[in-house]
Amino acid sequence: MPLAIRAGVSMRKGLPTMNRRDFLVRSSLITAGGCLARPLALAQTAAPRPATAAPAPVTPEFKPLRRNTGYFTAQGGTIGWLVNPDALASVDTQFARTAPLFLEGLPGRRGRTLDVVINSHHHGDHTGGNGVLRPATKKLVAHANVPELQRARAAADKKGEVPVVADTTFTDTWRQSLGDDVVAAKYFGAAHTKGDIVTHFERANVIHLGDLMFNRLYPAIDRPGGGRIKGWIRVLETVAKTYPQDAIYIFGHASAKFGVTGTSADLLVFRDYLTGLLEYTQKQINAGEPKERIVAVENLPGFPDFHAPVGPGNRLPANLSTAYDELMDRNG
Repeated sequence: MPLAIRAGVSMRKGLPTMNRRDFLVRSSLITAGGCLARPLALAQTAAPRPATAAPAPVTPEFKPLRRNTGYFTAQGGTIGWLVNPDALASVDTQFARTAPLFLEGLPGRRGRTLDVVINSHHHGDHTGGNGVLRPATKKLVAHANVPELQRARAAADKKGEVPVVADTTFTDTWRQSLGDDVVAAKYFGAAHTKGDIVTHFERANVIHLGDLMFNRLYPAIDRPGGGRIKGWIRVLETVAKTYPQDAIYIFGHASAKFGVTGTSADLLVFRDYLTGLLEYTQKQINAGEPKERIVAVENLPGFPDFHAPVGPGNRLPANLSTAYDELMDRNG
């Protein structure tokens, strides 16, 4: 995997070298960001911090993939990016606290306006930075269900926040030329939520999946947001068949061991976990086990790469609860 881009280090062929101004801006941002939370790969299963505790620092990283594309990690869902001489784009915006690190540190941007920012779905760790990027962006794109889901989530949080939502939406597909590449977004149906999309940088053959992929992690399954495990299984299978076999996939979240990029084989591993989740739960239901006993399992047998420490950061009980509700709901 390519080395992380750090201040003062040139990007690989095809993208500009970070100049002294970029270095100084980036350095000041990282210093200012020292109070932010640690990177997602290490943090996403951590228990919530007390309200009075200072967040741990982040280490922002830009990593190139191929043909002017790459990804950014700091806190929240992985951001995908495209930078070429004629166009700029990103997929997702993380949080309002980390979005400036992405916007100002994006290698090769040099103050240019982004042509498009795409939201992979509505969750705050993917859209919370919309307000930061929107003034520097020509167009904000998402699936048609996403603005409604953002507003509903904000209302449920009761914090009085008004989310920044897409000004361009679509129901099935969306596509735009971006310099010497083309970006295409497609909706395959309800999965993690009812608004998740797949974004393909066609000529680079790099695909951003957002939270359609939790690589070797027990996932978040947003049933109130329209998420359905059975639908998720179908979507993963369809995506693996639809795109070229040599595609590089960017995942929304991942364990530190396995990382936020991979291949279609990783999609099928996650598909197998979701299938196993339903099969285990159905077997327990058939055996007459009550819900409270079903969700008490600490780690799902057969999936050691997904295992997490017992405690509030382990999502398996919530996964089992959602699987139970879906299987017991004939309309689910």
